Amino acid sequence: MSTLPAAAPTGGTRLSPLLRLLILTQLAFNIGFFAVLPFLAEHLGTALGMAGWLVGVVLGLRTFSQQGLFVVGGALADRYGVRPVVLTGCALRVAGFVWLGYAGHTWSVIGSVLLIGFAAALFSPAVESEVARQAVLREEAGGGPRARVLALFGVAGQAGAFLGPLLGALLLTAEFRTVCLAGAGVFVAVLAGHAALLPRHIPGRESVRVRGGLGPLLRNGRFLALCCGYGAQLLAYNQLYLALPAEAERAAGSQAPVAWLFALSSLLVVTAHLPVTRWAGHRLTPRRSLAAGLLLTGAGFAAVAAARPAGWTGTAALAPLAALVVLLTLGQMLVAPVARAWLPDLAEPGRLGLYTGALSSVSGLLVLLGSTASGALLDRGLPPAVPWAVLAAVPALAVPAVLVLPGEPGLRKGRG
Repeated sequence: MSTLPAAAPTGGTRLSPLLRLLILTQLAFNIGFFAVLPFLAEHLGTALGMAGWLVGVVLGLRTFSQQGLFVVGGALADRYGVRPVVLTGCALRVAGFVWLGYAGHTWSVIGSVLLIGFAAALFSPAVESEVARQAVLREEAGGGPRARVLALFGVAGQAGAFLGPLLGALLLTAEFRTVCLAGAGVFVAVLAGHAALLPRHIPGRESVRVRGGLGPLLRNGRFLALCCGYGAQLLAYNQLYLALPAEAERAAGSQAPVAWLFALSSLLVVTAHLPVTRWAGHRLTPRRSLAAGLLLTGAGFAAVAAARPAGWTGTAALAPLAALVVLLTLGQMLVAPVARAWLPDLAEPGRLGLYTGALSSVSGLLVLLGSTASGALLDRGLPPAVPWAVLAAVPALAVPAVLVLPGEPGLRKGRG
């Protein structure tokens, strides 16, 4: 039985109990997830002996099974509500992490990462769409811009992304299986907590039957333009799990710097995300915020491309990677909250979950294709600057799409 009151947000600066629970949910999700993910590529390549292109495929499949199937989880959340979808996703994530810990063959690894990804495809769009809906309600009640709530949601996620790799690095002194079982344990706790606290019915959120298919969504030009920009950013961000570990291994001879580079990203988000969002809200239009974020991301990869021909190792080689992490993280701060804040104005009534999921699904398809290509680029013995220059070009090429986005978030107070 749920014990948390599902009251609607009120004015002022305080968050409703439901918003607080959902934001803490993101924190817990990322602690469990990031305890495992930063070390997966090294485990696949070293312990299991997979080729670089196959590691890229596995990581791309993990992202696609998550991001690519968000549209399914979002539609299910619209139809059945947040609670059953979140609880089911948590249970599947537990099973997936346990399976990954014992997976010793390619087919088994692929099966486990697909299950891990699909679990997130259930719970993440349910949580994200409800946070966006509650943020709009709060904005309408005089509680401040919705983008700030979504930035706070991002801060909670990055706090989890900071703690998760540190937990994983600590447990990795034992073995990768221990890390996976610890991640599963976190989701067991999340499952138990949400079974007790998550409301069975959220006022104002009525279930809807799937109608009209994906046609109206696919004909929504504004939504597709937003997908283009957000997808390019997600593809770039996914390189933290593929290109970054590979370069850290080359530069330092081990994976030890990876946890600290992830910690740098997470600390930057925790300390600077809300001030950056506030600054961008005063100084930049949403279109320019998206464009600036993409250009900063491209600049981060360009910094590594410029340094790679020198062949540096040790501390000198880690400096460009730190610059990449900082610029990529700043880019993410500018892109993600604005993209999410736009969705309630683009979604049809009652379909915010579907649109939230579809945004990630289109992005997940781009990541699947892009991760496979980038894994092959890193594995083909090309001139050292070439893969990084290609990665720098991807977000830059998406800038024209976001600059033609019409309208601004908040002009139409749709709640989905």
